[in-house]
Amino acid sequence: MKEMTGNKWDGLLADEWQKPYYQELRSFLIEEYAQGTVYPPAPDIYNALRMTDYDEVRAVILGQDPYHEPGQAHGLAFSVQAGTPAPPSLVNIFKELEDDLGIVPPQRPEGGLLESWAKHGVLLLNTVLTVRAHEAGSHRGRGWETFTDRVIELLAEREEPMAFILWGAQAGAKQDLILKAQGGKTRHLIIKAPHPSPLSAYRGFFGGRYFSRCNYFLEDCGEEPVDWSL
Repeated sequence: MKEMTGNKWDGLLADEWQKPYYQELRSFLIEEYAQGTVYPPAPDIYNALRMTDYDEVRAVILGQDPYHEPGQAHGLAFSVQAGTPAPPSLVNIFKELEDDLGIVPPQRPEGGLLESWAKHGVLLLNTVLTVRAHEAGSHRGRGWETFTDRVIELLAEREEPMAFILWGAQAGAKQDLILKAQGGKTRHLIIKAPHPSPLSAYRGFFGGRYFSRCNYFLEDCGEEPVDWSL
Protein backbone atom coordinates (compact mmCIF):
# COMPACT_ATOMS: atom_id res chain seq x y z
CA MET A 1 0.00 0.00 0.00
CA LYS A 2 1.63 3.20 -1.23
CA GLU A 3 0.60 6.48 0.35
CA MET A 4 2.71 8.83 -1.78
CA THR A 5 0.85 11.13 -4.16
CA GLY A 6 3.80 12.76 -5.89
CA ASN A 7 2.59 16.29 -5.24
CA LYS A 8 2.01 18.81 -2.44
CA TRP A 9 -0.37 16.48 -0.57
CA ASP A 10 2.62 14.37 0.49
CA GLY A 11 4.02 17.14 2.67
CA LEU A 12 0.64 18.20 3.99
CA LEU A 13 -0.34 14.66 5.02
CA ALA A 14 3.06 13.31 6.09
CA ASP A 15 2.25 13.65 9.81
CA GLU A 16 -1.24 12.19 9.33
CA TRP A 17 0.13 9.01 7.78
CA GLN A 18 2.29 8.47 10.89
CA LYS A 19 -0.48 8.84 13.48
CA PRO A 20 -1.54 5.74 15.47
CA TYR A 21 -5.08 5.69 14.06
CA TYR A 22 -3.72 5.61 10.50
CA GLN A 23 -1.19 2.90 11.31
CA GLU A 24 -4.06 0.79 12.68
CA LEU A 25 -6.07 1.50 9.53
CA ARG A 26 -3.10 0.55 7.38
CA SER A 27 -2.67 -2.80 9.18
CA PHE A 28 -6.39 -3.49 8.79
CA LEU A 29 -6.22 -2.74 5.05
CA ILE A 30 -3.18 -4.93 4.46
CA GLU A 31 -5.08 -7.81 6.04
CA GLU A 32 -8.28 -7.03 4.11
CA TYR A 33 -6.52 -6.92 0.74
CA ALA A 34 -4.68 -10.14 1.55
CA GLN A 35 -7.80 -12.06 2.57
CA GLY A 36 -10.31 -10.99 -0.06
CA THR A 37 -11.32 -8.51 -2.72
CA VAL A 38 -11.27 -4.84 -1.78
CA TYR A 39 -12.02 -1.85 -3.98
CA PRO A 40 -10.43 0.19 -5.37
CA PRO A 41 -7.23 -1.72 -6.18
CA ALA A 42 -4.62 -0.77 -3.59
CA PRO A 43 -2.50 1.36 -6.00
CA ASP A 44 -5.61 3.48 -6.76
CA ILE A 45 -6.65 4.37 -3.19
CA TYR A 46 -5.15 7.87 -3.38
CA ASN A 47 -5.93 8.65 -7.01
CA ALA A 48 -8.14 11.61 -6.09
CA LEU A 49 -5.22 13.32 -4.35
CA ARG A 50 -2.75 12.31 -7.06
CA MET A 51 -4.87 13.77 -9.86
CA THR A 52 -5.87 16.99 -8.11
CA ASP A 53 -3.05 18.69 -6.24
CA TYR A 54 -3.81 20.82 -3.18
CA ASP A 55 -3.23 24.16 -4.89
CA GLU A 56 -5.26 23.15 -7.93
CA VAL A 57 -8.53 22.35 -6.14
CA ARG A 58 -11.37 24.65 -7.20
CA ALA A 59 -14.25 22.37 -6.22
CA VAL A 60 -14.72 19.34 -4.00
CA ILE A 61 -17.41 16.76 -4.70
CA LEU A 62 -17.74 14.66 -1.58
CA GLY A 63 -19.16 11.16 -1.72
CA GLN A 64 -19.50 8.30 0.77
CA ASP A 65 -17.53 5.13 0.09
CA PRO A 66 -16.35 3.59 -3.20
CA TYR A 67 -18.44 1.48 -5.55
CA HIS A 68 -18.22 -2.14 -4.46
CA GLU A 69 -18.70 -4.12 -7.67
CA PRO A 70 -16.01 -5.27 -10.16
CA GLY A 71 -14.53 -2.79 -12.63
CA GLN A 72 -16.00 0.28 -10.99
CA ALA A 73 -13.99 2.01 -8.23
CA HIS A 74 -10.62 3.52 -9.12
CA GLY A 75 -10.11 6.13 -6.42
CA LEU A 76 -12.31 8.99 -7.67
CA ALA A 77 -15.71 9.49 -6.04
CA PHE A 78 -18.63 8.68 -8.37
CA SER A 79 -16.27 7.84 -11.26
CA VAL A 80 -15.89 4.36 -12.77
CA GLN A 81 -13.06 2.82 -14.74
CA ALA A 82 -13.00 3.12 -18.52
CA GLY A 83 -15.05 0.37 -20.11
CA THR A 84 -17.57 0.27 -17.25
CA PRO A 85 -21.07 1.72 -17.76
CA ALA A 86 -22.12 4.55 -15.47
CA PRO A 87 -23.89 3.29 -12.32
CA PRO A 88 -27.34 4.73 -11.46
CA SER A 89 -25.98 7.50 -9.20
CA LEU A 90 -23.65 8.71 -11.94
CA VAL A 91 -26.44 8.51 -14.53
CA ASN A 92 -28.41 10.91 -12.33
CA ILE A 93 -25.37 13.21 -11.98
CA PHE A 94 -25.09 13.29 -15.77
CA LYS A 95 -28.81 14.07 -16.08
CA GLU A 96 -28.41 17.04 -13.73
CA LEU A 97 -25.30 18.17 -15.61
CA GLU A 98 -27.21 18.15 -18.89
CA ASP A 99 -30.19 19.99 -17.39
CA ASP A 100 -27.90 22.55 -15.74
CA LEU A 101 -25.25 23.28 -18.38
CA GLY A 102 -26.50 21.49 -21.49
CA ILE A 103 -23.50 19.15 -21.43
CA VAL A 104 -24.61 15.87 -22.95
CA PRO A 105 -22.96 12.86 -21.26
CA PRO A 106 -20.82 10.59 -23.43
CA GLN A 107 -22.93 8.14 -25.38
CA ARG A 108 -20.54 5.24 -24.98
CA PRO A 109 -20.23 2.32 -22.53
CA GLU A 110 -17.06 3.70 -20.91
CA GLY A 111 -18.62 7.12 -20.37
CA GLY A 112 -18.48 6.99 -16.58
CA LEU A 113 -14.85 8.06 -16.26
CA LEU A 114 -14.52 11.47 -14.54
CA GLU A 115 -10.76 11.96 -14.80
CA SER A 116 -11.28 15.09 -16.91
CA TRP A 117 -13.00 16.75 -13.92
CA ALA A 118 -10.16 15.74 -11.60
CA LYS A 119 -7.62 17.22 -14.00
CA HIS A 120 -9.57 20.49 -14.08
CA GLY A 121 -9.51 21.06 -10.33
CA VAL A 122 -12.39 18.97 -9.01
CA LEU A 123 -11.35 16.81 -6.05
CA LEU A 124 -13.57 13.73 -6.23
CA LEU A 125 -13.24 12.60 -2.63
CA ASN A 126 -15.07 9.90 -0.70
CA THR A 127 -15.30 10.10 3.10
CA VAL A 128 -14.17 6.43 3.17
CA LEU A 129 -11.57 5.40 0.58
CA THR A 130 -11.94 1.60 0.50
CA VAL A 131 -14.68 -1.02 0.65
CA ARG A 132 -14.97 -4.81 0.72
CA ALA A 133 -16.38 -6.33 -2.47
CA HIS A 134 -20.20 -6.47 -2.53
CA GLU A 135 -20.43 -4.96 0.99
CA ALA A 136 -21.33 -1.28 0.95
CA GLY A 137 -20.05 0.60 3.98
CA SER A 138 -17.86 -2.30 5.14
CA HIS A 139 -14.82 -0.09 5.86
CA ARG A 140 -16.64 2.70 7.67
CA GLY A 141 -15.53 3.47 11.20
CA ARG A 142 -12.02 2.12 10.66
CA GLY A 143 -10.22 5.45 10.51
CA TRP A 144 -10.82 6.73 7.01
CA GLU A 145 -13.24 9.38 8.26
CA THR A 146 -10.53 10.89 10.47
CA PHE A 147 -8.13 10.96 7.54
CA THR A 148 -10.53 12.51 5.02
CA ASP A 149 -11.68 15.05 7.63
CA ARG A 150 -8.08 16.24 7.72
CA VAL A 151 -8.05 16.55 3.93
CA ILE A 152 -11.24 18.62 4.10
CA GLU A 153 -9.83 20.79 6.89
CA LEU A 154 -6.65 21.51 4.94
CA LEU A 155 -8.69 22.64 1.97
CA ALA A 156 -11.09 24.75 4.03
CA GLU A 157 -8.11 26.49 5.65
CA ARG A 158 -6.93 27.69 2.25
CA GLU A 159 -7.34 31.38 1.45
CA GLU A 160 -8.35 30.75 -2.15
CA PRO A 161 -12.12 30.20 -2.42
CA MET A 162 -13.53 26.91 -3.61
CA ALA A 163 -16.89 25.17 -3.77
CA PHE A 164 -17.75 22.19 -1.56
CA ILE A 165 -20.53 20.08 -3.09
CA LEU A 166 -21.88 17.72 -0.44
CA TRP A 167 -24.17 14.98 -1.75
CA GLY A 168 -25.85 12.76 0.81
CA ALA A 169 -26.20 12.86 4.60
CA GLN A 170 -22.66 11.69 5.35
CA ALA A 171 -21.17 14.35 3.09
CA GLY A 172 -23.58 17.02 4.34
CA ALA A 173 -22.47 16.35 7.91
CA LYS A 174 -19.08 17.86 6.97
CA GLN A 175 -20.54 21.36 6.70
CA ASP A 176 -19.65 22.28 10.29
CA LEU A 177 -16.11 20.97 9.80
CA ILE A 178 -15.68 23.21 6.75
CA LEU A 179 -17.12 26.25 8.51
CA LYS A 180 -14.92 25.75 11.57
CA ALA A 181 -11.75 25.28 9.52
CA GLN A 182 -12.32 28.65 7.87
CA GLY A 183 -11.64 30.28 11.21
CA GLY A 184 -14.79 32.35 11.38
CA LYS A 185 -14.47 33.64 7.81
CA THR A 186 -16.73 32.73 4.91
CA ARG A 187 -14.46 32.09 1.97
CA HIS A 188 -15.98 29.00 0.42
CA LEU A 189 -19.28 28.00 -1.12
CA ILE A 190 -21.02 25.03 0.53
CA ILE A 191 -23.82 23.27 -1.36
CA LYS A 192 -25.71 20.48 0.40
CA ALA A 193 -28.17 18.16 -1.31
CA PRO A 194 -29.55 14.63 -1.19
CA HIS A 195 -27.45 11.83 -2.64
CA PRO A 196 -27.85 11.26 -6.40
CA SER A 197 -28.75 7.59 -5.93
CA PRO A 198 -32.15 6.51 -7.32
CA LEU A 199 -33.36 6.13 -3.72
CA SER A 200 -33.01 9.85 -2.98
CA ALA A 201 -32.40 11.77 -6.21
CA TYR A 202 -36.05 12.77 -6.56
CA ARG A 203 -36.11 14.14 -3.00
CA GLY A 204 -34.14 17.24 -3.87
CA PHE A 205 -31.04 16.27 -5.82
CA PHE A 206 -32.46 17.10 -9.23
CA GLY A 207 -32.66 20.80 -9.98
CA GLY A 208 -29.78 21.75 -7.66
CA ARG A 209 -27.75 23.35 -10.49
CA TYR A 210 -24.53 22.45 -8.70
CA PHE A 211 -22.25 22.93 -11.67
CA SER A 212 -23.40 26.39 -12.72
CA ARG A 213 -23.62 27.58 -9.09
CA CYS A 214 -20.05 26.44 -8.53
CA ASN A 215 -18.83 28.35 -11.58
CA TYR A 216 -20.82 31.51 -10.82
CA PHE A 217 -19.23 31.55 -7.38
CA LEU A 218 -15.71 31.00 -8.67
CA GLU A 219 -16.07 33.68 -11.32
CA ASP A 220 -17.51 36.14 -8.79
CA CYS A 221 -14.39 35.51 -6.69
CA GLY A 222 -12.09 36.13 -9.64
CA GLU A 223 -11.22 32.45 -9.96
CA GLU A 224 -11.15 30.26 -13.07
CA PRO A 225 -14.41 28.32 -13.51
CA VAL A 226 -14.40 24.54 -13.80
CA ASP A 227 -14.62 22.93 -17.23
CA TRP A 228 -17.38 20.38 -16.61
CA SER A 229 -17.27 18.89 -20.09
CA LEU A 230 -16.67 15.14 -20.33
